[in-house]
Amino acid sequence: MVELVDISGLGSDSSMLKNEGSSPSSGKIMQKFHLKFKIILVFYQMPTINQLCKNRRKSKKKLNKTPALERCPQKKGVCTKLIIRTPKKPNSALRKIVKLYLFSNKKTVTAYIPGEGHNLQTYSTVIVEGGKVKDLPGVKYHLVRGRLDFWGLKTRKTSRSKYATKKPRLFFQK
Repeated sequence: MVELVDISGLGSDSSMLKNEGSSPSSGKIMQKFHLKFKIILVFYQMPTINQLCKNRRKSKKKLNKTPALERCPQKKGVCTKLIIRTPKKPNSALRKIVKLYLFSNKKTVTAYIPGEGHNLQTYSTVIVEGGKVKDLPGVKYHLVRGRLDFWGLKTRKTSRSKYATKKPRLFFQK
């Protein structure tokens, strides 16, 4: 059974209750159904020239995604605390992050440690760059591997430039 509810308050009709299927009277039901509802369209007016002269159009302000870097590509900081945190709902892992104190602007940020394994301790000096981690809320920065006290990975095969890994050399014995 298909039941159509009378929203407009014009009264119920016994012919509105019909079995599902394609019967010759189903077209009449749909016509009655469409007659009871009105479509309301809202049109917005354009501003007049006088209104635009008095109040200029305001451009949207861009959101700074890495405010602690202050428009710099990288900044130097010192590790104050190493933390292991679990990611948001569909993912499950143990993500390594670090709390940093930036030297130049005296701000504290949390940054993600990329790659498998690290040699960081408290008071290690590192370089921070922008880069959000999608499944860790509040982490907007990445550490740069292979700079200052933060070593690169040795066993990396792909994406070696991101992890400061040298090209593996093959030595053939004769």
